[in-house]
Amino acid sequence: MKALLVVIASVTFAATGYEAAVPYFSQTRSISIGAPEKQNYVPLDADVFAHARPDLSDVRIYDGQAQVPYVSVRQSGGSSTQESQAKLLNLGSVAGRAEFDIDTSGFDEYDRVRLQLNAKNFINSAQMEGRRTPKDKSGTNLGTSTLYDFTKEGLGSNFTLKFSAASFPYLHVRLGPGIRPDEVKGAYLSSFSETKAAWTNAGQCNPASAQPKATVYQCAISTGMPVERVAFSIPASSVNFNRTVVLSDEHDNEFQRSAISRVRMNRAGQMVTSEDLDIDLYAHTANQISISIENGDDPPLPIETVKPLSVERRLYFDPKGKSSLQLYYGDPKLEAPSYDYAKFFQQSADAAVAKLGPAQANPQYAGRPDDRPWSERHTFVLWAAMVLAVVILGALAIKGLKGAAPAPR
Repeated sequence: MKALLVVIASVTFAATGYEAAVPYFSQTRSISIGAPEKQNYVPLDADVFAHARPDLSDVRIYDGQAQVPYVSVRQSGGSSTQESQAKLLNLGSVAGRAEFDIDTSGFDEYDRVRLQLNAKNFINSAQMEGRRTPKDKSGTNLGTSTLYDFTKEGLGSNFTLKFSAASFPYLHVRLGPGIRPDEVKGAYLSSFSETKAAWTNAGQCNPASAQPKATVYQCAISTGMPVERVAFSIPASSVNFNRTVVLSDEHDNEFQRSAISRVRMNRAGQMVTSEDLDIDLYAHTANQISISIENGDDPPLPIETVKPLSVERRLYFDPKGKSSLQLYYGDPKLEAPSYDYAKFFQQSADAAVAKLGPAQANPQYAGRPDDRPWSERHTFVLWAAMVLAVVILGALAIKGLKGAAPAPR
């Protein structure tokens, strides 16, 4: 009986992690390296997204049969702002203009001030000076910014003063006529930093059939590629618009709503210009997306192009003198690698760009062996063993009953 139980137990299988090997990848690409003595990176393209796992964990670089360690970097760029409320000093009016000082204590360096204004429908200029004490009569000129509020026109507002990074203990702000001192309610100092993202095309958008009060584009998305931005190109001659944009998936389910705008207005000799023609998305994967620009009663915008974009994914690696390596991908069972290189990686500012060759099927591809548990590959044997066990147990039970002594009367 014990031997039978051992046989049944032996049909189970404990799965382990999968090892990478060249014959298990369905796709391959050559990597041409122009600067083999320095850090390189190779941008991944649509074919990699189409055949690799969605998380790109099955991508590998090989030198012959040996893996080359790499780090996968999402070249998203980004911005950071540290903002804190600052104290206003000496708020008043001089020659009909609101003036005040800002105490910058707590900030080693700053490059913008966001004012809190209780004013609507205006355009105004603000001149800024860096000063050592609040009693100074003059200081270092930090330039002029334009403030505006176009609530009536539905074109937004801007209450932020921008200038080169400064570290003066005090800022003196002189506003143009039209904003009273009692309309200045507060000021927030901040330091802004930004790194640029790199983008790659994620598909193709074409105009769809005209709809009442809306311009619609249908976009075919490259297989597996996430859409993380939609960029609109509109002639510079089209100005002063703010249009809602609705994005829907292939099942016509809305997944995001945003807006595109461009403002170029001249009032009392002051020019205001602002533009936002890009819509950033949470990474969205779909085969098709629909983009609807709501025009209301305005004429449609003369849109030149609509582009779905994905943040560029790069593999950074050290070629160690090699001028050619091989990229492999397309093994759905493979998990992300673990390299010491990744633990100590530092991105070089002058990393060289390596080039991917044409996509092709891996000529060494053999596929993974059937490594399912024995019980899944031989279900008939398992069930037969279980039935046999039941029969034997039943027979033993009957034999035991027959051999039992009769109970005393």
